[in-house]
Amino acid sequence: MGRTFENRKQAMAKRSDRDAKAFTKAGRQISIAVKTSGPDPDGNPALRRAIQNARAVNMPKDRIQAAIVKASGAADSENYEEILYEGYGPHGVAIMVEALTDNVTRTVANVRAAFKKGSGNLGTSGSVAFLFDRYAVFHLRPDGIDRETLELELIDHGLEEMLDGQDADGNTTLVVRCSRDAFGSMQTALESRAIEPVSSGLEWIPKTETSLADDQAEDVVGLVERLEQDDDVQKVFTNVE
Repeated sequence: MGRTFENRKQAMAKRSDRDAKAFTKAGRQISIAVKTSGPDPDGNPALRRAIQNARAVNMPKDRIQAAIVKASGAADSENYEEILYEGYGPHGVAIMVEALTDNVTRTVANVRAAFKKGSGNLGTSGSVAFLFDRYAVFHLRPDGIDRETLELELIDHGLEEMLDGQDADGNTTLVVRCSRDAFGSMQTALESRAIEPVSSGLEWIPKTETSLADDQAEDVVGLVERLEQDDDVQKVFTNVE
């Protein structure tokens, strides 16, 4: 009984820590969206996306609203800067790291340390970006969607690819990809059809993927997890198959 209880406590603590980090990252996305284009989601597509992404990690409604109110206040002095880091992980894997930070010196030091501990190297700007393309990506709930019909309808709005995927909780999603220039058109097309994405954003998609043995892939996963532990790091992308 005692060991079982301790195991449950540890699992709950890990989940709580994971949720707290996810909420912190979602809150920063909301802050940038509000400060850029205002607190009204109806007139701020970036804020609508940020709210969708916050819901995708189960951020409570009151915390979402609190983040909007805080970012709207004149007394809010937090200003986040979007930074992109590039580098190589173990076994020559290319890695892209997106961060939102109010202290670039702190963030770059943490990212460099994570690469080093994970047997990788932080590179310079442009060192691996050429291995990726950046796409607008929408994750949709597949329930109630006629996939073939929707695919045909979205071609006129920039659809380049529709495929199966998963959300942060491992649930099946329908992934819609288009060029980043078509982001607004695609978002409008989905909204006009009353389809609210589970999450959406810009993602770095590798032009070609690298195949690794299981033990090698675990090394890369370890580095990615180490990077994602940092509150400043928003997303990590690799070219692993």
